[in-house]
Amino acid sequence: MGIQTATTGSLEAIQAVIISEMRYTAEFEAPCWNLCTKFTLGPGQKQITSPKVGTATVKALTDGVDMTDSQDFVITSVDLTTSEVGAKFILTDKMVRQITEDGWKMAGTLLGNAMAKKRDQDVIALFSGLDYTWGADNDALSVWGAFGEIANAAKYNFPAPMAYVHNPVAIATLARNAAGVGSVYYAGILQGYPEDKLRKFFGYSINGVPFISAGNIEVISGYDSAYGALFSKAALAVIESKAPYTERQRDASLRAEELIIVSDYGCFELDGTYGASCQHEIGALATTGTS
Repeated sequence: MGIQTATTGSLEAIQAVIISEMRYTAEFEAPCWNLCTKFTLGPGQKQITSPKVGTATVKALTDGVDMTDSQDFVITSVDLTTSEVGAKFILTDKMVRQITEDGWKMAGTLLGNAMAKKRDQDVIALFSGLDYTWGADNDALSVWGAFGEIANAAKYNFPAPMAYVHNPVAIATLARNAAGVGSVYYAGILQGYPEDKLRKFFGYSINGVPFISAGNIEVISGYDSAYGALFSKAALAVIESKAPYTERQRDASLRAEELIIVSDYGCFELDGTYGASCQHEIGALATTGTS
């Protein structure tokens, strides 16, 4: 168990030492959570069952001839449940007294960032299980490829709203390639999604589909490409029983306090036929020259 004392590793170095400011390890913020359908468990509830009704078929009729075929309801469902995740810091009184920064603010910032990253990664883990797989290893995300993927989404009837989410390198590659053919950047095209939470991640729009940067999308082991996704909001769901919360608890004999963060949620595929994993290169882009 990690207990942050007055002499803990690097923490000792910031006590009574001239230091301009505390530098936090940057965690990527989490846009993917806000691209899914959201459910909330109420008090006394442990599960939500989300049903999907199949289609009906209309057939040609003949005047004077009775209809003999009837339709059947075909209903499938997904059971949505939650589980707890959490983390904690233990800060001793002596450590808090002697560091030059607000130890509780440091711990709270780190825990909040970690929770956002965990929730984002749990949604991203669903991408590779979607029914369709487009793109390929060694394939950079291009305008033509993006148009093809969006056209296929229309062909397979992904319901609106849809979003395309990928690593920032893939999105930057698309933007760079698009600039060469005179495409235009669009702002504010986020219908169907919480614009206040997604605007900073939104970089591009093609045929009304927003392209979102998600830094938590990581390279596939052994490759230099990664799975992003093009999916309808109806494809993936997040369910929450308890939003992230923090709490402090005193341990007098230890002369310390705990700070915890906990959330109770789940991430699920509602309908894999409404989404596709999109494999594209995310290797580092050149930072010199013009090519």
